[in-house]
Amino acid sequence: MSKSESKKSFFDRYFPLILIGGIVIGAIIGAVFGEKATKLKPLGDIFLNLMFTIVVPMVFVSITSAVGSMVNLKRLGKILGSTVAVFVITGLIASAFVLVTVNVFPPTANVTLPEAAEMAEAKTAGEMFVSSLTVTDFGQLLSKEHMLPLIIFAILFGLAMSICGGDESPVGKFFVNLNDIIMKVVSFIMMYAPIGLGAYFANLIGELGPELITDYGRVLIVYYPLVFVYMFVMFPIYSYYAGGKTGVKRMAKNIANPAITAFATQSSVAAIPVNKEACDKMGVPEDISNIVLPMGATMHMDGSVLSSIVKISFLFGVFDMPFTGVSTYAMAIVVSVLAAFVLSGAPGGGLVGEMLIVSLFGFPPEAFPLIATIGFLVDPAATMLNASGDAIASMIVTRIVEGKDWVKRKVGI
Repeated sequence: MSKSESKKSFFDRYFPLILIGGIVIGAIIGAVFGEKATKLKPLGDIFLNLMFTIVVPMVFVSITSAVGSMVNLKRLGKILGSTVAVFVITGLIASAFVLVTVNVFPPTANVTLPEAAEMAEAKTAGEMFVSSLTVTDFGQLLSKEHMLPLIIFAILFGLAMSICGGDESPVGKFFVNLNDIIMKVVSFIMMYAPIGLGAYFANLIGELGPELITDYGRVLIVYYPLVFVYMFVMFPIYSYYAGGKTGVKRMAKNIANPAITAFATQSSVAAIPVNKEACDKMGVPEDISNIVLPMGATMHMDGSVLSSIVKISFLFGVFDMPFTGVSTYAMAIVVSVLAAFVLSGAPGGGLVGEMLIVSLFGFPPEAFPLIATIGFLVDPAATMLNASGDAIASMIVTRIVEGKDWVKRKVGI
């Protein structure tokens, strides 16, 4: 039993390396064997089909159970309101930050997929608004093409569940358990991901040639420095707002452990205990950190917001579309923030957000593996920024709830 546990922990711990290894091996096979490597395409299609199948129940059940449990904390309404506001505002700031970057340093070299499907016809603003938020029939919610209406319906269902007993009600307990089951299914599917994505890339490189790899290299060159610049510029600004110079000093002294833990484990959830310890040392009250950190593990995703817009910009380049215009930028910001709010704290959870990007922008299905691979490649840095940002968010919420002098009332820290 302990052997199987150690095997499981080994796989979880080194999953990003295993996944990257699968992709690299697949790319090498494609480069060496060329057209012959396209015979591996069915193995890649199996992974894509499994992901497309699980994504709808995953989104609905995870959001319903989260909202149904969260809204029970009525006593901490101000904390919850402040927390959500901080998450959204920092997400918007991250969006503006990355938009400037991708316009100065485009993450793609305008490679066009030869078999790219035609993009959906442009809709009026009103049609796009209605079709983005709602569907005409319940059955349409069960399609991956209508991800945002599904999210909205799940939030409404979760709110109703909380009013009717929350996670202690029979339905609430059912959804909590069903969410655990679905996430376990996702973990099973993810065990196949190194083979599936490796086969996909063997086919892709066999068809398009190794030049596509250089585009991913460019994405990494753009994204990783972007994350560290954001941390060294925005984190001190946020901390100064939260607690002045003392807040900045406490942040700088205690932020390393959460950041390193999140980078190594690829999981914001795994970083919660270390984040909790950092918040205690920074003087954040327990009732605030106990709410902000778990919520932040799945909802506060500045690193994922940065990566979402990089992905969107990348796809625009791949499909030879200009990533310009106020409406395009606004849509990218909205989609990236929404995607961040539905990401899971576990490795691979960003696939939901990537599905949302493909769905809302009308990209063809073959776009999903491209940005899914980018997601895995940038996940260490994104998770590091996400998780360490939760501690910063806890400080900001404390400032809002307890006043700007809260940091002076904490002694001996």
